[in-house]
Amino acid sequence: MSRIGKQPIAIPAKVKVEVKGQQVSVEGPKGKLAWSLPQRTSLKVDGTNIVVSRAGEDAQSKALHGLSRALVNNMVKGVSDGFVKKLEIQGVGFKAAVTGKVVNLTLGYSHPINYNIPDQIKVTVEENTKLTIEGPDKMMVGKVASEIRAYYPPEPYKGKGVRYAGEKVQRKEGKTVQ
Repeated sequence: MSRIGKQPIAIPAKVKVEVKGQQVSVEGPKGKLAWSLPQRTSLKVDGTNIVVSRAGEDAQSKALHGLSRALVNNMVKGVSDGFVKKLEIQGVGFKAAVTGKVVNLTLGYSHPINYNIPDQIKVTVEENTKLTIEGPDKMMVGKVASEIRAYYPPEPYKGKGVRYAGEKVQRKEGKTVQ
């Protein structure tokens, strides 16, 4: 039995879970998410718990069992509490601003970078250099954060760039004149 897959998922009071065949939809105060279960797994709602089960004992069924339970658990947590990623921008003249559904980034290039914010994702900017990305879908929040970071990842010589909050950048020594 999958150690992760056999654990039941507790449903918070404000969350509503609906199962139609292989389609699972979860609705809560932070939003609504839907996902389709793999063929070898099934889901059952028992009062205030969700139980994920699998059809066979082969390796792929076991792997999909744990994966399905983890993804449904992330959906329930996302619609009740939400997920947050924080980014920091370091560098002289580097800044960010949000206008409508677009993040405007000035990262030392000859042109500003405009990043379109997907639906259900909220981006806020504090002090022009601290970005907070929030949303109910854990995968989408991480994807948005990684795409924004990819425009100018932190470089090891001066430490400039976009980094996750708390990320340590290994600094290198520059060339010395002899």
